[in-house]
Amino acid sequence: MSRAALLVLADGRFPAGGHAHSGGAEAAVKAGRITGASSLEEFCRGRLHTAGLVSASLAAAAVLGVNPVELDAAADARTPSPALRVAARKLGRQLMRAARATWPSVELDALAREFPKGAHQPVVLGVTARVAGLDAVDAAYCAAYESVSGPASATVRLLSLDPFDATAVLARLAPELDRVADRAVETAARAMEQGVDALPAASAPLLEIGAELHAAWPVRLFAS
Repeated sequence: MSRAALLVLADGRFPAGGHAHSGGAEAAVKAGRITGASSLEEFCRGRLHTAGLVSASLAAAAVLGVNPVELDAAADARTPSPALRVAARKLGRQLMRAARATWPSVELDALAREFPKGAHQPVVLGVTARVAGLDAVDAAYCAAYESVSGPASATVRLLSLDPFDATAVLARLAPELDRVADRAVETAARAMEQGVDALPAASAPLLEIGAELHAAWPVRLFAS
């Protein structure tokens, strides 16, 4: 295993398309739910323990070898918003392109053939981590961190928030990110024996509603 591969995969400059997505922050800013560092922290905390936990669990399960087709169906079932399902598959398709160029493998090739329009991003992330020689906990950390770093970066652009303040938000959330990653790995291990229904299905209704409203905007800075 090369732990350094995690740095490549989690790097914001890795061409996986995440920079074009705000993780729901754009809709939350317009709705007045994010107005500064304090409300950004609350938004990210909620996202971490819901969408972040689900994504981290899916990614960890993929590393452990749970069938990615079953994981993709589980991701669909845990994503009520059609707009978010579309965004997740677009991100999965872009990540797949970057992953296959970086870590060529028959496993990634097979997943790409199975989902020519893109599998859900956390599933692709987990398979990518697996072929890169990473552990389930590495994939869980990567997915959990992405769930909060995306909104934090987007808010810097949306509100001209001080980047130091946005980064401080992420630092304050670090202990909770640890707990989410640990829980994700635990549930992923259970899914190996009990199936994908053992994975968490934490919901975030405002994220789902915001995504549907955001998708209908005629002008927007981010894709989701």
